[in-house]
Amino acid sequence: MPTVAVDGSRIDGFAECGYLLLPGFLPGELVSRLEVEVDHWVDSGLRERSIAACVDPSRPGPPPSVEIELAAHGELATHPPLLTLLRVLMGADFVFHHLHSDRRPAGADGKAWHHDYEQTPQHDRTYTMIHALHYLGGLDASVGGLAVLPGSHREVADKDAKAHLGSAELPGEVLIDDLPPGSTVLLHSALFHTRRPGPAFGGRPRYMVDGSYGQCGTRWPPVKPYWRHVLDRARELGLDRGHWPELFAEHHFTHYPA
Repeated sequence: MPTVAVDGSRIDGFAECGYLLLPGFLPGELVSRLEVEVDHWVDSGLRERSIAACVDPSRPGPPPSVEIELAAHGELATHPPLLTLLRVLMGADFVFHHLHSDRRPAGADGKAWHHDYEQTPQHDRTYTMIHALHYLGGLDASVGGLAVLPGSHREVADKDAKAHLGSAELPGEVLIDDLPPGSTVLLHSALFHTRRPGPAFGGRPRYMVDGSYGQCGTRWPPVKPYWRHVLDRARELGLDRGHWPELFAEHHFTHYPA
């Protein structure tokens, strides 16, 4: 299993810039199983049904399956080197927030500048939330890149405050477009970032799984109406391995907005 040595300068760099690159972070065997699961998640319609359950929270009950129930996805959410690194960045106690999984087709559109810090209304950055973006096939010109705006995680702004700019190049941005398969990018969730579109021709699908984690000490707004079900399933599956008692605890969340 690969390990990542993170010295003090890299930790300081994350605090200052709001992101940390982990090339080739995930074991190849795990990446292979994740790709199979992502294909199943997308091709079976389970992803569409999970989205529908979020769009219409009045639907009774959770969708038929959630990402964390997939074996490799559950392993990824609690991958020991990842949790160890999150502990360094956030402190001993943090909670799992959500997991998303997708396979975007070649040539798919980009996504406008935004951040993903869960707070309503946005009023401070006292507690850290981190998104782990796992690029199963890596990042290169054939899938498009990820652009980040270093230091913007210290701004207190709405998620879509820069959405009017689309995915245009911004002064001071850093473009991340050269990462090998199995790489992970850790973002402070308040960091503004954008997904650049892949090439219209000659590209390849973009496999990405993103997980989110919040520092304990506040109550985080959930993003899925069936969030309790996700936490229940994670506990039933023993994904905390008995070492992370707060990782799937419900008391770190507010109620889902009506």
